[in-house]
Formats: sequence, C-alpha cells, structure tokens
Amino acid sequence: MSALVLALFAGAVVGLALGALGGGGSVLAVPALIYLLGFTPAAATTAALIIVTATSLTALYAHARTGDVRWKAGALFAAAGLLPAAAAGAAAARLPQPVLTAAFAGVAALAAVAMLRPTRSAPGPAADGARPAKAAGTGAGLGALTGLLGVGGGFLAVPALVTVLAFEMQAAVGTSLLVISANSLASLTTRGATTAGVDWAVVGPFAGAAILGAWDGKRLAAKVTGILLQRTFGVILLAVAVFMLADALT
Repeated sequence: MSALVLALFAGAVVGLALGALGGGGSVLAVPALIYLLGFTPAAATTAALIIVTATSLTALYAHARTGDVRWKAGALFAAAGLLPAAAAGAAAARLPQPVLTAAFAGVAALAAVAMLRPTRSAPGPAADGARPAKAAGTGAGLGALTGLLGVGGGFLAVPALVTVLAFEMQAAVGTSLLVISANSLASLTTRGATTAGVDWAVVGPFAGAAILGAWDGKRLAAKVTGILLQRTFGVILLAVAVFMLADALT
C-alpha cells in the first residue's frame, strides 16, 4: 500500500477522533506516522503537532458554531497549563524513554477508568464561568503531565473537564479542542527549526484528510448520546494504554 493511501487513511481516522471525541489526535497520529509511514519519533512528533494543530482549529470552529465550547473556562484551563508544560518538558529530557512511556500508559489507563465510570448529570451552559480555581488548578496539572509525556493533552483534557469540572460530554469535547489548539500552537513555536525537514508530500495529505474527517466526526457527535461518546473514548484510551505499556516493556 502506498504512503499516500496510508496517509489519507490515517488522517481520516485522526480527524474523526478529534472531531467526535475532542482528543486522541497526537496519540493516534504519532504511532501512525512511525509504524505506518516510517517517520522517526522526533519527526513524527513535529509532524503530528502540525496535523493536530490544523485539525483541532478546524474542529474547534465546527463545535463553536453549535455552542459547544466553554470559552472562559477553556481559556483559563489552557493558559494555566502553559508554564507547567514548559517546566515539565525540561524535566522529561532527563528521564529514560521507557519510564515516560510507562507513565503515559498509566495516566491514559486512569483517565479511561474515569471516563468509563458512571457520572452525575452535568450542569448546563452557565458552567462556562464557574469553578475558575478548579479550571486553573486542573489546567496546570494537565499542562505538567502534557509537558512530561509529550502529547497535546486532548485525551486527558476531556476526562478532566467531565470528571473535575462536571462538563457534559459534548461541551467537554468542544472545549478540549480549544485546549489542544493552544497547547499545539505553543509547542510548535518551540520547534521552528525542526519543521524545515517535514515531509510535506505525506504530511499535507494526512492533514487534509484529518480536516475532512473532523467535520465527519462533528456530525457523528451530534447524532449519538454523550454517554456513548464518553464510553467510546474510554475504550479507546484503554486500548492506547495497553499498546503503549506493551511497547515500554518490550
């Protein structure tokens, strides 16, 4: 199978996940770029940030049109994580890669369990301005984990928004895209030199398919219940956790 076909297929899956679930883009894109398209881990991380940034901004626009983004809480959540992410990123350079991979898998598993547990009914749109201290504290913690583990953070932002800030699932998905966009843009600014070597013949079609997939994901999210989306996301997280733990131990 050609690299172009693989890039289009993987991009569609990444976009579908981001559009419907508000996360999982980097978690899915990086392994696809490495194992399907032959990128090195460093190149895959930079390419994934480009793809996820473009796709998240597109999906964010789609969710904003339907009122599923809590702008105030999301902006506070994202801003609070920027400095902790930078500090944790510096610390991560001193840790062995298998340790980081195992830690990533453990956090993903805990997030999956939180998403699969029954949750209380969430408040309505008025929650946008509520719980600023919780939003800032949770955002800072998420930023530290994101910087340490090297992923955009959407797969952690959604369960955090649902379980800590009591967002309903669709609002958590839309607001998570705001957090992902901010984190990804911030990360790209520190990787300016590495973007020069990006293989645009692969990254371009990958990103294009992901953007189109994000619109399909948004339509899918509008047709199914929040509980079903939440449980689907939990199952995906568990699968990612198992794969990454196996990779760390082998």
